Amino acid sequence: MSLKHVNELLEQMDQPGVSGETIKTYLHSISPSAHVEVLTIQGNEGSTDFVRVLVPGVNGKSSGGTAPTLGVIGRLGGIGARPEMTGFVSDGDGALASMSAAAKLLDMKEKGDHLTGDVWLTTHICPDAPTLPHEPVPFMDSPVDITTMNDYEVMPEMDAILAIDTTKGNLVVNHKGFAITPTIKEGYILKMSNDLLQVYTQTAGILPVTLPITMQDITPYGNDVYHVNSIVQPCTATTSPVVGVAITAQTAVAGCATGATHPVDVEQTVRFSIEVGKRFGQGQCAFYDVDEFARMENLYGKMTHLQTLGKTAEVS
Repeated sequence: MSLKHVNELLEQMDQPGVSGETIKTYLHSISPSAHVEVLTIQGNEGSTDFVRVLVPGVNGKSSGGTAPTLGVIGRLGGIGARPEMTGFVSDGDGALASMSAAAKLLDMKEKGDHLTGDVWLTTHICPDAPTLPHEPVPFMDSPVDITTMNDYEVMPEMDAILAIDTTKGNLVVNHKGFAITPTIKEGYILKMSNDLLQVYTQTAGILPVTLPITMQDITPYGNDVYHVNSIVQPCTATTSPVVGVAITAQTAVAGCATGATHPVDVEQTVRFSIEVGKRFGQGQCAFYDVDEFARMENLYGKMTHLQTLGKTAEVS
């Protein structure tokens, strides 16, 4: 069950000496031959370890197959804010969810349950990230900038992306559990995917909860406009469709708050991601309507300028 991996990885991540190698060792304890990459990257305010895990499918592109590849990104600033805060922070839930999904998929594969398509799961591990002022509650910052995160977490192999991010520091979604966003593709905010909504009801056991996304949210960080958080920032670095999976709370909780992780809520997002992975690789889970997207572009043109910092930033 996924909750086992969530609990075990939370124990691994909730320590000051945790690194990407810690996570790699844990995943290799499940599947010794697992493809796990760890890349240490230095930023202006410290370093972080990017972790990338490939779970091959029986018809996956990594082995010459044709099935589409799902990307699952654990998006965050850091899993800890030491020395300012002691312990695992709320913002770390994205890393916990993505790596727990990797652990469960690897465990399934070792036991003989194989997905059709490949799944790439990426995140980064930083136990001492800085914090950042934000309303209504403080954010977690990161030792590396958003462009660097996208460079190492968004991969060209990903045909569609689920971006998991703690999204508790707001007054927009007042639900304890998780919520999903509309699909974002090349500057367009598209309608909710009916297939993803169906997977939501199956895994959460309740009616779908959705996170509103604005034009500001789908533009890159660094343009001095308000973003609810970085949940859909991968959409600025890919032509593939991106859907945010927000781990939410009923009240506003700061990203740097400790003692705020609810393993059962994280486990729900893990099961959701895995079920999407099963169906997406089989061609049974569409993130968007291809024909309608083409019509939108024919009618209104490309919106890819929203994937850039904009004219003012470019001039300055």
